[in-house]
This record gives sequence, structure tokens and C-alpha cells, in this order.
Amino acid sequence: MFSKRLAAGLLALGVLATGCGSGGEPAASGGPITLTLNLFGNMGFKELYAEYEAAHPNIKIVERTSAYNDHHRNLAAHLATKQGAADVEAVDTGFVAQFRGQPQHFTDLNQHGAAALKDRWLPWKWEASLAKTGAQIGYGTDVGGLAMCYRRDLFEKAGLPAARDEVSKLWPDWAAYFETGKRYTAKKPAGAAFFDGGPQVFNAMIGQAPVGYYDTADQVVVATNPEVRKAYDQVLGAVAAGQSAKLVGSSPAWNTGFAKGQFATIACPAWMLAKIQDQAKEFAGKWDVAAIPGGGGNWGGAYLTVPAQSEHTKEAVALIAWLTAPEQQVKVFTKHGILPSTVAGYDKPEVTGLTSEFFNDAPIGQIFTTAAVNLEPQYQGPRAGDIQTAIRDAINRVEEGKQDGPQAWEQLLKDVDRIEK
Repeated sequence: MFSKRLAAGLLALGVLATGCGSGGEPAASGGPITLTLNLFGNMGFKELYAEYEAAHPNIKIVERTSAYNDHHRNLAAHLATKQGAADVEAVDTGFVAQFRGQPQHFTDLNQHGAAALKDRWLPWKWEASLAKTGAQIGYGTDVGGLAMCYRRDLFEKAGLPAARDEVSKLWPDWAAYFETGKRYTAKKPAGAAFFDGGPQVFNAMIGQAPVGYYDTADQVVVATNPEVRKAYDQVLGAVAAGQSAKLVGSSPAWNTGFAKGQFATIACPAWMLAKIQDQAKEFAGKWDVAAIPGGGGNWGGAYLTVPAQSEHTKEAVALIAWLTAPEQQVKVFTKHGILPSTVAGYDKPEVTGLTSEFFNDAPIGQIFTTAAVNLEPQYQGPRAGDIQTAIRDAINRVEEGKQDGPQAWEQLLKDVDRIEK
């Protein structure tokens, strides 16, 4: 829980970030309405706004983005203080369980025709944002079916195979991936580590586990789930072996890492494709997409919600229904590679046959739709996002030399205990 002082401080930050708060410009006697959207990262919507505005001349859309953790922290504060939220707020899958436990702070989409749209989405995607009261707090945008993106040119320089099928064969599981990392590191090009940072690899690994941070009774199992400690130890072993670029995901240094070619592989949920293309423009054609070690798994995916404090509920609900419709999700996928959570597009030729010139003509449509259909979702408890952040911080402390693995683990368990309380 946030203290009142923290909530107030975060609110101040949020107001600065979002300008005029919940509704943007109020409508006056049927005049124009500004709908504000608070998002994190590139969700692929920017090209769609002009299309929506052309069909709705009374609507102006303003998108504001912030860093992943800042965004969710600010949203929690805005909900707690009942002011400062945008008309539309994005929520990541790691935080959706936390917010679905507060349905009073969100518009119940079931009261605005959501039931008729239910079959648009993968069943588990719909259910993940459904509150125990039956209220539906969000419409799903994407899912994060996993692959592994890699730099063909850096693999070649390190004496490794570069063709995607051959690369996929290098790592049937994570142990083999880290063994490949040893081979790469022995002959790596200067300044280019094997992977970007330990927390990002850990997220992909734990995303494949049948059980993650919670059991289905909402009990935190970080300390008792052997999959968590196994992934933690494997990642830190690779860090100690010099395989990590030690970059913190979503940080400015991480963005620079793409641009400067500071790592050769990155765990690659579908939404990561847009990030790579945004940050590594000079390496178009040198990136490729292979299978993820261990096969399957999910990392990420998001929802669009309408906070109860929005002054333009009807218009905001209509906007998110349109943005998350199958037609729009297909457009976002073909433009940015962000994988739809709506099943209607999965058999469309423009999806199944999609290749990416940036990623060496990789068949990303086939790779990621197959991943989505075969995905077995992992249960997400109320504070899964905060626990993920605590684990990220623990691994970062080791990468920065501030603690060793056992020390960071001991502190992690204390941090998780505080989150749980």
C-alpha cells in the first residue's frame, strides 16, 4: 500500500506528466473533447489516432508515455487520491491482478457492452482483467508470446551459426542457451555481450514456469517455488561468466545499448520487436528471430482501462473498444510486430504470412501467432508486478557489484515479504 505522503508525491509527478489530469479539455455544449491516454512504451497506436479522429471530428486524442514502473506507480497514486488519471490508462499484465482487485476505481466495461465483445479475445486474456465482482476493467491489447531476437553479424564474428533454424537448435533449453553464451563470450566482438541484462532473461525464464510468483490462492510462493530460485541462480551464473551487458530494461542506457550494439541476444516477446526497431535503426537486417529456449511462455501484454474518474467515460470506452478491435490489432501487428490478443486476426494472410525486412525477413507472423495459440498462461497474483520489480532490483545489485547472489536473494525475500504485507 502507498502511504498518503508517497501517494501525494506521486500524484504531483503524475499531474506534471499528464497535464490537465483526468479528462483533458472538458466538452462545452457538445464541443470538441480531448481524450488523454497514459501509456508506457510504444504500444503502436499513434498511426491509428488520425483515423479515429477523422471518423469522430469532435474527438482529439493526446497520448502521453512514461517509463514502465513510473507509469504504474503514478496510476496507483492517481487511483488512491481519486484524481489525476487520464481518460484511458494502460495496465501491464504484471499489474492487472492488482488493479482488478480495485474495480471501484475503474469503469465496468460490462456496463458498456463488453459482454458482446468477449469472444474477440483469447479466453485467458479476457479473464485476467475480470474482477471477482464480475466487473471487467480492461480490454486486452497484445500478448507477449516469446521468441529470441539475435544479431546475426555478431554471431558470425563469434564463430557461431547465424541462420535462424541453426540458431534455434543451439538452445533447446536455458542450460544450452547459457552454454552457447560461453562459446560466444570466448570469441565475442569487442563491446558486445551475449545478452542485455540479467533481469530481462530472468523474466523470460520465469514466464515459462507453470507457477510464477503466486499460486492460484493468491499466496506468494517466491521463497518456495523452485523455478524462481533455479532461474535466479542460472542467470547469476551467466552474469558471473561475463555474458551480461548489465543493462537495466527500459532505462536510457538500455536504449543506448541497442543503438550501439552492446549485446547479441535479447529475450523477445512480440512487443520487443517495436522497441528494437525504434532503438536499433542502424542495424536493420542484422537482427533475426529464433526460437526461445524451452519453447513457449509469455512475457507482458497489456490492457486499456477507463478510470472511474474520467469525465468522458462514454467516449473513452468507445475509443478503447475501437483501438483493441481485431482490425486495429492486425494493423498494429503488421506495422510494429505487436502480437494481437484477439483471435480473429490469427488466420488472416497479412498476419500469418507477415515477414519483417528489419529482422532479415523472419516469418514473425508464423512465429508469434503459433506462440500465442500454444501459450499456457501463468496465474498472476495481486502484486506480481511489484515482485517482478523487486527481483529485477536484486539481480541489478549483483550486476552492479553491490551484493553477491546469496545476499541479494536474502534481501529480495525481505522485500517480497514487505510487498506481501
